[in-house]
Amino acid sequence: MENWRSSAHRLLRLCSNHPSGYRFSRMVRKSAHSEVLCRHEGAFTQIQPPILQKKRHFELYSHHLPLRWVIGKTPGTQSRYFCFMATKIERNSTFAQLNSDDISYFKKFLGEKNVIQEEDALLAANIDWMHKYRGSSKLLLQPRSTEEVSQILKYCNSRRLAVVPQGGNTGLVGGSVPVFDEVIVNVSLMNNIISFDKVSGVLVCEAGCILENLISFLDNQGFIMPLDLGAKGSCQIGGNVSTNAGGLRLLRYGSLHGNVLGLEAVTANGEVLDMLSTLRKDNTGYDLKHLFIGSEGSLGIVTKVSILTPPKLSSVNVAFLACKDYFSCQKLLLEAKRKLGEILSAFEFLDEQSMTLALNYLEGVRNPLPPPLHNFYILIETTGSNESYDKEKLEAFLLGAMERDLISDGIVAQDIQQASSVWRIREGIPEALTRAGVTYKYDLSLPVDKINDLVKEMRNRLGNLATVVAYGHLGDGNLHLNISASQYDDAILAQIEPFVYEWTSKNQGSISAEHGLGLMKANKILYSKSPLTVQVMASIKKLLDPNGILNPYKVLPQSMVA
Repeated sequence: MENWRSSAHRLLRLCSNHPSGYRFSRMVRKSAHSEVLCRHEGAFTQIQPPILQKKRHFELYSHHLPLRWVIGKTPGTQSRYFCFMATKIERNSTFAQLNSDDISYFKKFLGEKNVIQEEDALLAANIDWMHKYRGSSKLLLQPRSTEEVSQILKYCNSRRLAVVPQGGNTGLVGGSVPVFDEVIVNVSLMNNIISFDKVSGVLVCEAGCILENLISFLDNQGFIMPLDLGAKGSCQIGGNVSTNAGGLRLLRYGSLHGNVLGLEAVTANGEVLDMLSTLRKDNTGYDLKHLFIGSEGSLGIVTKVSILTPPKLSSVNVAFLACKDYFSCQKLLLEAKRKLGEILSAFEFLDEQSMTLALNYLEGVRNPLPPPLHNFYILIETTGSNESYDKEKLEAFLLGAMERDLISDGIVAQDIQQASSVWRIREGIPEALTRAGVTYKYDLSLPVDKINDLVKEMRNRLGNLATVVAYGHLGDGNLHLNISASQYDDAILAQIEPFVYEWTSKNQGSISAEHGLGLMKANKILYSKSPLTVQVMASIKKLLDPNGILNPYKVLPQSMVA
């Protein structure tokens, strides 16, 4: 009882003895078009533009690159084998190869500076941020308008030049980088906010708008984005929509299928589909925008988006809690839904291994709870309009949970700095994993009661071969299962796949909760979808992209779309 009283007192003190060593970073942008300033403990440092950041990132971590080339015997054919994937990928022989006439054509309407052939810039655009996938594109195009995107695709389709749409290039499944020599079409220059209606809360913008810039814009208007991601400083709204990104606010605001009211997309032949509705209700025929939400650029390039944004609420509380076992986490989630109800906006979990990584590899991160480490941690955020009511509701929930022995310890953040420090632990785990070595990443949707069963089975299978790290969005059943190792190893992969997909399928889960399929899981889709369903998808692909030039080798098995 005395231990309970001590822990409860710390919870109700609202983290007044927060470790003084805590630091936090907040991104402050001069404008949507200018350099970024990073504030860290009062000092401002200029951050380089995205292409240069990616180049430096590549140089720092290039030793992790796992790519092996295999050149086919037939002239002009190539295949690639990634040593963290079980299958070899063959280049589509029907695709043309780039020539000088193509370059001249693009320069005529895009201008010299937006037709990029420099090796350094291409190096950054050819590799994903995790350094797992690397293409060999010789050309990056930067259109400034929908019309220019249309002209690019119309020409590429006529020439059968394969194309990879690219935004912030923050994807985790190889969907935003070339596999071979595909032309990269990067929409970063299409970054204008077109309109915002304060009455309806509808924002209309171009696809290249960085998510964090949209968040800042809406914050000044008294609204928020229904989407929040750890990669918000780099990812772009067009890519978010194209991958149906989930993120930290899905529990409260739902998926982009519900928040995106309309979009504009350019198909493979250059035709512009204007579906840029701003209406909440429009029941006229097939709602085609949903085909492009989550299609990963395989059906068309999204160029504009209209999205419903909720009003910003004044009362935000963040609690960081420790649980002794996974059953307590489940019970806590159920209690949070019942007792916090409408103010519950996030319910995240991480295990002891995740916390250890964050403490060891993230600069400035400190454990907000006293030692020892706990088996599981829960981050709860509430958002409402009445500060005193929300705090009373949260405190009553926490005391009730401690009385039922669901919480071992915990703190409630006292201010935005402490809340940011707590969120930094959860959002920084992917970065910590990258610093620790190489990672086999699996983004799975499972019944909540099954999540830890898979984690335990994976630990039993791998033993001392690698470290299994588990975290994710427990509120919506999304497990981020990570296997961390010093290097990619066929012995490790053999223990993970196909077991992880078979187990997920057997337990009525999805092999992709929010990251998409990309290159990594294109041939795995049948673990989650029936053959007939996938065949219908392939038929839609062939209808909208008969030459298959848009993001080839991704999303669907090549055997079904060739």
